[in-house]
Amino acid sequence: MKKIAIFPGTFDPFTKGHHDIVMRSLELFDEVIVGIGYNSTKKNRYFEIDFMVSKIESVYVNTPRVSVVVYNELTSTLAKKYGAQFLIRGLRNTTDFEYENTISQMNRYLNSDLDTVLLITSPQYASISSTVIREVHKYGGDVSEFIPYSL
Repeated sequence: MKKIAIFPGTFDPFTKGHHDIVMRSLELFDEVIVGIGYNSTKKNRYFEIDFMVSKIESVYVNTPRVSVVVYNELTSTLAKKYGAQFLIRGLRNTTDFEYENTISQMNRYLNSDLDTVLLITSPQYASISSTVIREVHKYGGDVSEFIPYSL
């Protein structure tokens, strides 16, 4: 049976830390779907979704086992739609764990066939945060060191 995993997030923007998680996930799964979701608690995106889809797709143009989808539904529903048995999440710190644990439990309740795999962020990417990158970019700072594509 093919092992399909979804890496869900708002990816506003997609960082080198996210890229690291995707590449490491390819060692565990046959297919990785980067799912760019609409988050009801985050009203305004900094980067448009279509722009981010094109940037992420450009990173994986030669990696056919990675695809990108946009969704506006529960992540557990998306997983059923694509036959995914796993969700991938990256952890930078214990605060991330508390949040991800709660979300994982709910996803498991909504879809009992869905397991969440938590990958510890590689040390060189642990300080990278989409929030910080947005702020630096907004005020004209150079963020090229933190993203795997050019803006």
